Amino acid sequence: MNLHTWWLFVAMAFVVSATPGPNMLLVMSHSARFGWRAAIATMCGCMTSLLAMMCISAAGMGALLQAFPTVFDAMRLAGAAYLAYLGVMGWRSPVADTDDTVPNAPRETAVPRHLFRQGMLVAASNPKAILFAAAFFPQFLNPSEPTLPQFSILLATFAVIEVSWYLVYALSGHKLSHYLRRASVMRVFNRVTGGVFIGFAALMATVRE
Repeated sequence: MNLHTWWLFVAMAFVVSATPGPNMLLVMSHSARFGWRAAIATMCGCMTSLLAMMCISAAGMGALLQAFPTVFDAMRLAGAAYLAYLGVMGWRSPVADTDDTVPNAPRETAVPRHLFRQGMLVAASNPKAILFAAAFFPQFLNPSEPTLPQFSILLATFAVIEVSWYLVYALSGHKLSHYLRRASVMRVFNRVTGGVFIGFAALMATVRE
């Protein structure tokens, strides 16, 4: 793999990672509701799942899912159900009306390990990530050179780019947190993010290719 190929991978991974999805929405939502520490815990959970899925794809799981569509469909529907569950819980999340009259009221708190687990589950809810990795990464590998060092470089590069975009979305959530101290705004935010998660679930459940 030469430098030109690596830069091409960087450009494509930059665009792919920038695309809004359940992971980015979850990071932004947790940053807005719970703060930076919560966002970092969520990021770590998402990246743990993503890196594991990338490694699984390198080990042949992508080919397995393509060979056995029933397994893929089961994983896809389970992931869609979990995203829908998050959407419903977000939509129904209680909001204290007294926050409207208390500008400096403390924000919600959450247990980091729970947010980490939620990040892992959201990232793992989409088995298409395995198929994507199985199709995307090989395009940049030189078959005449050892595969493992090349894959390690691409995986590390992807991780840096993905985390960078997580930070951008977390910063956006942090900027929103001031406005979310008002219960009326927080209620709208919860319903919008909950609705988007439900939308992602519907797309995952219906789009097969």
